[in-house]
Amino acid sequence: MLIEYIQSILLIISSILIIISAIGVLSLDKDTKNVVYARIHIFGVFDIACVLAMIGLGQYLLAIIYFIIAPFTAHAIANSYYKSEDVKNNLELLNSDIVEEDNPFIHSKSKIQALESEVNISEKVKVDDRFSVSTFEINEEE
Repeated sequence: MLIEYIQSILLIISSILIIISAIGVLSLDKDTKNVVYARIHIFGVFDIACVLAMIGLGQYLLAIIYFIIAPFTAHAIANSYYKSEDVKNNLELLNSDIVEEDNPFIHSKSKIQALESEVNISEKVKVDDRFSVSTFEINEEE
C-alpha cells in the first residue's frame, strides 16, 4: 500500500516537471543567444522527470540506463552543435566558411549569391539565410 502511494507521488512529481519543462521550451525565443544550449538544459529537467516516472512505474533498470545515457547524449548534441554550427561562440568557425570546397554538391551562400548576380537564374536557385539549394531538371530519354 505504501509503495503504491510512493509510486503515485513520483508520477505526479514527474508530470509536474514535464509540464514545467514543456512551458520552458515553448517560452524560449528563437532569437535568444545560445538557445540550443538553453533547450538542452531544459531537456535535462525533462530527463529527470522521465527517470522519476520510470521509477514510479517500477522500471528500475530502464531508469538507471536512461539516467546514465541521457547526459552523454546531451553532451554529444551540444558538442556537435558547437563544433559545426555555433559561429557565435566557436572562434574557429567565426572567420571560416563552413562549407567544404571538395564537395561538388554543397556550395556556400556567398558563392550561390555571386552566381545568381552574374546570371539571372533566380528561378532555379533559392537562397536562404542558412543554406542554399539549387535544383535542375534531368531528362531521361532512351
